[in-house]
Amino acid sequence: MNPLSNLIASDTWVPATWKEYLSALDDPTHAKSKGYYSNGRMRLEMQLPVGFDHSKNHGIIALAINLYGILKGIPFTILDNCSFRKPGYVEFQPDLAYYIGTKATAIPNGTDVVNLEEYPVPDLVVEVAKSSLLDDRTVKRVLYEEVGIAEYWIVNVETSEVLAYQMSDRGSQRIDVSVMFPGLVIATLDQALQRSRNQDQSQVGAWLMAQFQSVDNG
Repeated sequence: MNPLSNLIASDTWVPATWKEYLSALDDPTHAKSKGYYSNGRMRLEMQLPVGFDHSKNHGIIALAINLYGILKGIPFTILDNCSFRKPGYVEFQPDLAYYIGTKATAIPNGTDVVNLEEYPVPDLVVEVAKSSLLDDRTVKRVLYEEVGIAEYWIVNVETSEVLAYQMSDRGSQRIDVSVMFPGLVIATLDQALQRSRNQDQSQVGAWLMAQFQSVDNG
C-alpha cells in the first residue's frame, strides 16, 4: 500500500515528491480522484458521488458563462474537470476552465492532460466549493496566482455566492465585474444561483439572457 494512503484519504495537502504524486495517481484506488500538486505537496480529492447542490451550481455557472460568451460574441472553449500539468512542478484539475479570445483554440484535439510547458494556462478557472471552500480560498488560490491564471472564481454552494478574483503579479484582488468576460457582473451570477434553488435551469437561463441583453439595450 502506498505509505501516503492514510493521509491522502483525508483530502488534505501532504508533502510528496512528484514521483510519489504520480504513483498515487496511478493507484487504482485513486482512479476517480482529482489531483493537485504544488510546492512539493499534493492533494487528491476523492471523487465520491457528487451531491445535487454541488452539481447544480456547477451547471448553472457553466450555463451563465456560456450564454454570456455566446450572446456577446466572445470566443471561448470550456473544459470540464480537465487536468493541467507542468511536469515535476504543478498540476491542477479545476471544476471548470476557460480559454478565451485568441486562446480559445490553443489546445488541439487529441490532447490528454494539458502540458503547460507546451500550451498556455487557462484564462479563467472555477472551483465549486461545498466541503472544500477553505482550501479553495487559500492554497488553491495561491496555486492559481503562481501559475499565472488571469481570473479565478469560487462558487460557494452554501451561500449561492461567487467569489471572483483578478490575478496579477502573483497576487489577487476581489472583483465585482469579470475582466476576462468584460461586462459580466458577478452579482448577476449570485442571483442566478439563488434563483436556481426554486427554478429549473431553463427558467434561470431565460432570466440570464434577459439580463445580459439588457446590458446592451441599457
